[in-house]
Amino acid sequence: QVQLVESGGGLVQAGGSLRLSCAASGRTFSRFASGWFRQAPGKEREFVATISRSGGSTDYADSVRGRFTASRDNAKNTVYLQMNSLKPEDTAVYYCAAGTVSTRWKSDYNYWGQGTQVTVSS
Repeated sequence: QVQLVESGGGLVQAGGSLRLSCAASGRTFSRFASGWFRQAPGKEREFVATISRSGGSTDYADSVRGRFTASRDNAKNTVYLQMNSLKPEDTAVYYCAAGTVSTRWKSDYNYWGQGTQVTVSS
């Protein structure tokens, strides 16, 4: 089992930045790839970013590429999502997830955090 706890969400003005953290406990976190997803009210949960077990490979949704950066510190059992140049359309609950492969698909992730709210005002 892996337990995931996100933090770092909040209210920010358009153009601002936030850094989300996802702290893992339980099984060795370095064995798992990680993903970031988000869900806005009335919408499906969508892929944002993924990072491989070592952190050497990342992938991003087109809507965030160039603005968001995923990273991880396996010594601290933590993954991060640095979000810059935030837009009102980035407003959502952000979830981190862990799985055996680094993919864009929700179904490939076995463990999920509870989510953290990000609100971007215009």
